[in-house]
Amino acid sequence: MDGLPISSLTYEKLEEICEVAEEAARRYIFSKVKREYVSDLYISIDLESLDVLNVSIEVEINLSPLCKNVDVQEIANGSIKAAFEAIEKYLSKIRSEKTSEN
Repeated sequence: MDGLPISSLTYEKLEEICEVAEEAARRYIFSKVKREYVSDLYISIDLESLDVLNVSIEVEINLSPLCKNVDVQEIANGSIKAAFEAIEKYLSKIRSEKTSEN
């Protein structure tokens, strides 16, 4: 994900991007699997930049042995997609706010 200069984002905005992405990933996961069946959940959002913002998201899910016939990788991939979509929506909101300020 790129296109928005990192210099235009404050530390608080970068934190918000991470929070938005994590919340979207969690919301997606728990829409597919009940919380009590998730035994371990790891979500990592890394922001890197030189001139543009690059976002990397990693999701690992371990389910209870009671959950059979559940494609964990499919849920993890879906949650990553949901996180990127949430980031795009958030960045669009920031862009439109900056445009309306000018």
